[in-house]
Amino acid sequence: MLQKALEAESFLQVSSFRVIAQDEVRQSSESPEEGTYDEKVWLTMNSTTVSAELGLRLVVPDRTTVPLLAGLSYTADDPYAIRMAFHVGNDEPVEWIFARELLTVGIVRRVGDGDVQVWPARADGERTLHISLTSPFGQALFEVPLAPLTEFLHRTYEKVPAGRETDYMDLDAELTNMLWPS
Repeated sequence: MLQKALEAESFLQVSSFRVIAQDEVRQSSESPEEGTYDEKVWLTMNSTTVSAELGLRLVVPDRTTVPLLAGLSYTADDPYAIRMAFHVGNDEPVEWIFARELLTVGIVRRVGDGDVQVWPARADGERTLHISLTSPFGQALFEVPLAPLTEFLHRTYEKVPAGRETDYMDLDAELTNMLWPS
């Protein structure tokens, strides 16, 4: 599904950003290669997980943007979900869980109901993904550079192909946890 979206819209332009990929989780605290804030992304993988840190922008009410760092994580053990932790100041990160398919479909068209909506956009000539989040505490709109996000999504589909998610789940254990929580 992601590949079709990327081909149809020609979104993946690897030369427009820098990705640092490793087969193992990074061991150092070194920063990624130099570039604009939006071009920096750490992408790490192991046998069952994909993680990335990327720069995004919070759109504030006067339409200016504030740069933020977000951590994305995906695990084959929870194949439908992508966790995104927004780092704001020195506080604990704020984590939201998104359906992988929601982010994938949002690359090509507006999708989502209620608290989470995603749609393709352009910001300063750059292709971005808008993510709108609503909670009882307020609303936030984020601009996410498309290239590093699509690279992250592509890696998740390498780990767990679309339509094969149930092959990576223990449905009996999930039902047990739901019916008889410990």
